[in-house]
Amino acid sequence: MHLFIGTAEDCDKKGALEIVNQIKNKPDTVLGLATGSTPIGMYQNLVQFYRDGKVSFSQVRTFNLDEYVGIPREHPCSYYDFMQENLFKDIDIPADHISLPDGNAPDLKQECADYEERIAGSGGIDLQVLGIGHNGHIGFNEPGTPFESVTQLVNLTQSTIQANARFFENQDQVPRQALSMGIKTIMQAGKILLFAKGADKADIIQKALQGPITPEVPASVLQLHPNLYVFVDHAAAAKL
Repeated sequence: MHLFIGTAEDCDKKGALEIVNQIKNKPDTVLGLATGSTPIGMYQNLVQFYRDGKVSFSQVRTFNLDEYVGIPREHPCSYYDFMQENLFKDIDIPADHISLPDGNAPDLKQECADYEERIAGSGGIDLQVLGIGHNGHIGFNEPGTPFESVTQLVNLTQSTIQANARFFENQDQVPRQALSMGIKTIMQAGKILLFAKGADKADIIQKALQGPITPEVPASVLQLHPNLYVFVDHAAAAKL
């Protein structure tokens, strides 16, 4: 495990540089991407590196970790819209190189199987970006999710619904289900970048990185990954 502790801004820039270097070494890199507030600063750095002519995404392919079930792609809280607003609209990635699970597919189980096939067909994910939930979830893999899980339909826990309610008008509007890459899918990535910021993440970061490896703390499985890079600010690192 490679651990970087610094300011939130330092973490964002350092993480973005890892991605830039990955793309320079392999222009057709396959990126696994995450949503939520944690990676926004890192995505802003990527946009700036692109504008400065330091990286091109023209050959890059992306697969997002997850998507809500039952809200339109154009909904301001969809992860499709999030990625467009925070990254894709400001870089040179071709639209047909972008993949997210389709939460409105007529057959959600088949969509999960198809998503796994699309990832495999791309050669697999070279670098996966992750945040971490307060309960240790990665993607929408909640506590108790088997480590052998692949892309699947998941029911969101009440704590996750409450955590995500800040993005919606009220808690009742938060979808109750999502499609998510599984833990096995995530662990098959060549490199993983995990980001965490804020004192409210200190407990779970300590459990995930230094506690027992257990499905009750899904992120604890990352201790087994041979190429894990962790970027935490001083507050999130307080209990390490």
